[in-house]
Amino acid sequence: MPASVVSVEEVRNSLPSYKRDDFDQALIIIATASTFDGLDILNPHRMNAAEIAESANAQMNGLTGDQVIHRADQILRERRSREREQAIRTLKRLEEKQANADNDQQQMARFSIDQARYYMGQSPYGAPEPVIDIKVTNGTDQVVSELLLRGVVTSPDRSVPWVDESFYYVVAGGIEPGETLEWSLAPNRFGPWGDTQIPSNAALTVTLEGLRGADEQPLWASPDLSESEVTRLERLREEYGGVALSQAD
Repeated sequence: MPASVVSVEEVRNSLPSYKRDDFDQALIIIATASTFDGLDILNPHRMNAAEIAESANAQMNGLTGDQVIHRADQILRERRSREREQAIRTLKRLEEKQANADNDQQQMARFSIDQARYYMGQSPYGAPEPVIDIKVTNGTDQVVSELLLRGVVTSPDRSVPWVDESFYYVVAGGIEPGETLEWSLAPNRFGPWGDTQIPSNAALTVTLEGLRGADEQPLWASPDLSESEVTRLERLREEYGGVALSQAD
């Protein structure tokens, strides 16, 4: 048996029997402290007994059995403290991201789609031509140069929309804060908008998906939390509680 294993066994045997399980666990923690993060160090199957003994003995530096147990407890406390600090930083970051997304959604909601209507008109050549009449009001404090819209055309007797498409509209000269404008748009008649089977009673719903400002840069475009981020945020809130956004790291 290697000398290192004997040395560890001698320290173990010097302890009363009720402390030996704690000592064995402490060896695993000390032996793997520089290798694994988190509570994976409590998995004794990651290293065999001789490897644990050799690694622990190299770090024991003449410690007694009680000191080994105390040192392992210190390692766990320090690790848990670091994990808590990291979790709180992550919680704060996710809460800030959610707050930014919520704020941007509120700002975006101030730009309203007042009216939207879809119908089939006629081109100058007499061919059927789809038309979207839309009225909007810019209730924001920014000039808007471009809109990203989503149009959905439905009818009561059909479960699947006739049309469900996103499209851009560039506003010539922009739309100023407080201004209301109306447009008649001509979507591609060779696409789904030009389907001659769409009944005259079909309803158009237009929603706003994005805006660009006078500098052509996106306005209020903070991303929402992903599904995995929402799940993680909920778990962190349950474990650590909400974190004030003004709290320093």
